[in-house]
Amino acid sequence: MIQKIKGTMDILPGETPLWRYIEGIMREEAEKYGYGEIRTPTFENTELFVRGVGDTTDVVQKEMYTFADRDEDRSISLRPEGTASVVRALIENGKCSDPMPLKYYYIISCFRHEKPQAGRSREFYQFGTEMFGSHSPASDATAIALANSVLRRLGLKNVKLHINSIGCKECRPKYREALVRYFDSRKDKLCDTCKTRLDKNPLRLLDCKNPDCAEGAKAAPRTTEHLCESCEKNFSLLKSALDGMGIDYVVDSSIVRGLDYYTGTVFEFIAEGIGAQSTVCGGGRYDGLVSSLGGPELPGIGFGMGITRLILAMREAGLDNIEGAKPKLYIAAMGESAMLKALSIAERLRKEGVYAECDVVGRSLKAQMKYANKISAEYTLIVGDSEIESGKAQLRNMQSGEQTEVELDSFRI
Repeated sequence: MIQKIKGTMDILPGETPLWRYIEGIMREEAEKYGYGEIRTPTFENTELFVRGVGDTTDVVQKEMYTFADRDEDRSISLRPEGTASVVRALIENGKCSDPMPLKYYYIISCFRHEKPQAGRSREFYQFGTEMFGSHSPASDATAIALANSVLRRLGLKNVKLHINSIGCKECRPKYREALVRYFDSRKDKLCDTCKTRLDKNPLRLLDCKNPDCAEGAKAAPRTTEHLCESCEKNFSLLKSALDGMGIDYVVDSSIVRGLDYYTGTVFEFIAEGIGAQSTVCGGGRYDGLVSSLGGPELPGIGFGMGITRLILAMREAGLDNIEGAKPKLYIAAMGESAMLKALSIAERLRKEGVYAECDVVGRSLKAQMKYANKISAEYTLIVGDSEIESGKAQLRNMQSGEQTEVELDSFRI
């Protein structure tokens, strides 16, 4: 038997109502904040992610699904995240000269070759937003407020916002030096991955999950202690904005994010009680990304929100009981002529916007009535030869048991 690929999932009709409910809230909230939907290709030139995400990241070095294009001498990759593709799209389609800010959102599947576990799969689903054209902390606050609004509308109260600033190209080098000095003196206690990161990307040492590395990171120099005057002012304004908007937060110096393009503000929404993969949303500012991919100097701020992790958090909180649509009417047919009549009535009602069902598998009348109960039909209509001859039938309310005589060819429900 052929089975699904490890790290992927089947989302069946009993589960999709919850997914559609979550996605609907995401779309509604994004559009209330002025974001428009963008759709980009599932795969891109590999170079886009190497340059955009960063060649020192685990995503590029270990996790991307990369293969040779069959028709051309080039390498392509399934997207591991959404931001780089959006930046490529706005540059390629000439959007950088449009009135600012540019605001985009998307709901996409992404692909990373990681060890599958609860809240982490190799094909995963993400709601993301990107805003371009503003250096102001007001844009940071707006992005965070949108993420917060989605989480609150979903009813999640056990999710906390953690914020940090990792500095800009002016103050980052001094912080990098302090970080390298600190960890270099403890190099023998670092995992092999972090020993490599120490030279290439020392900021990543702060969020290593290895227990020894995590313990050593607790006393590491803090990013917020090495900010330049501009970054310090922006971070202070962001905190004031969040205070004014009534959004609670924790300043967390361990929040650095895993992709190279982040600069300045970074943030995560962390859920309690769903296990190791507890970050349901993460984002930050990426002011140099557009120019690094061939566009103009255009600042950006965005986030990604993992839908499967949101579902874990909702399940933990008892918020996942979202049911699909139930039939307004089930038409039970007795005989071939009645089956044809039932199909005709059901189709007429569907054209009028009514969810109607009728038998298509040849069940007995008793079995059809059991099925109508099972699918929670609101009304049933039994059609046989005598009903066809008279043009009338009894419409039964399945909740109250009340019956009403109706004209078969003209009744409304």
